[in-house]
Amino acid sequence: MNQHTLSTPPLDSLLLEKLSGLIGRAPVRITLPDGSEISPAESAPAGTVVIHDRRTLMNMVLSPEIAFGDAYTEGRLEVEGDLVDVLSAIYRSLAGKNPATWYAKLASKWLERTQSNTLSGSREHIHRHYDLGTDFYKLWLDSEMVYTCAYFPTPSIGLEEAQLAKMDLVCRKLQLQPGERIVEAGCGWGSFALHMAKHYGVRVKAFNISHEQIAYARENAARRGLADRVEFIEDDYRNICGRFDAFVSVGMLEHVGTENYKDLGKVIQRCIGDSGRGLLHFIGMNRPRPLSAWIRKRIFPGANPPALRQVMDLFEPWNYSVLDVENLRLHYALTLQHWLNRFELSIARVAEMFGEEFVRLWRLYLAGSEAGFRAGTLQLFQVLFAGPKCEHTPWTRAYLYDQKTTEKQDVKWMHAMS
Repeated sequence: MNQHTLSTPPLDSLLLEKLSGLIGRAPVRITLPDGSEISPAESAPAGTVVIHDRRTLMNMVLSPEIAFGDAYTEGRLEVEGDLVDVLSAIYRSLAGKNPATWYAKLASKWLERTQSNTLSGSREHIHRHYDLGTDFYKLWLDSEMVYTCAYFPTPSIGLEEAQLAKMDLVCRKLQLQPGERIVEAGCGWGSFALHMAKHYGVRVKAFNISHEQIAYARENAARRGLADRVEFIEDDYRNICGRFDAFVSVGMLEHVGTENYKDLGKVIQRCIGDSGRGLLHFIGMNRPRPLSAWIRKRIFPGANPPALRQVMDLFEPWNYSVLDVENLRLHYALTLQHWLNRFELSIARVAEMFGEEFVRLWRLYLAGSEAGFRAGTLQLFQVLFAGPKCEHTPWTRAYLYDQKTTEKQDVKWMHAMS
């Protein structure tokens, strides 16, 4: 990095250098109010982080993630240039590193201890995020209100079509058959449960602890004439009971907490036994590490995206076989690009609803998430699994991508080789 120090006080110069090291000497310019700056030496910067006061600079050296997020939200820090590009550059520079200060590590541990995903804790965590109001999410989600990663068979298709493609992809992976009983853990606003019932002829019990989402889902089911085939239940996944042909969870596992995976595994076994199958769709990471402390503090309390090997704690005690693993990381980056663009078109209304700081808070959350998937610090996994006595084991993967096969929905199954 090249540091311009002619008018920089010694303390500010020291703090700038320290901050530059903490963000992995990313190709980003950092400037202070007096015009002093630190810049990349051998490349053009991806953008500029403008820090408005020394207190903010000191806080960022002490706890970069939380201080950056809070300062941006409160307007004590600005980003000149494309926010996603700047954050992506920082995340890439930190790939494989853990430069957190002792204070930042302590703050992260404190969040883990105070945001436990107990029955009451999970309900409070979900309430803080998902019960902001359906009208808010309607501003920038697709018409089906799907708040999970979409699937883009080609990058040029729109968000509406991509979300429908995602729901169909999951249904094809599960090879749903008319008349089967499906349980969904964490159903959002209910679009996927209704899609399964309408297009694949199954009966669904869908669980969620967000009161507002369940109310919306029930109204939607009645409006579409599907209330007799889909039951929306306001309850925790730990209380699911009954026997089903398949278990599916789209976007819930990251809210469970790895300490609860064995309990979730018991629930799955209770639901599908040895002969059923299931699919988990979740945000993950390449290796175990805490999610951004700022995200957990301000946006998603209790969130804990796992590494793939941690997810095996769900399967191994019950001898479940993993049949297929797919990573849709780039699909989530594109999904978030769509969400962020729609959000920006609605900021006047969002500010009217929640205030200017909320606009900046959620802009940073959406942009940071897109950057995380772009840079590879976040992954999106779909894991298909089955019990040891499950007879629905595909011979090839043609059923996923052969258009004629998927249109007819008459895939021929082969019994697993013994």
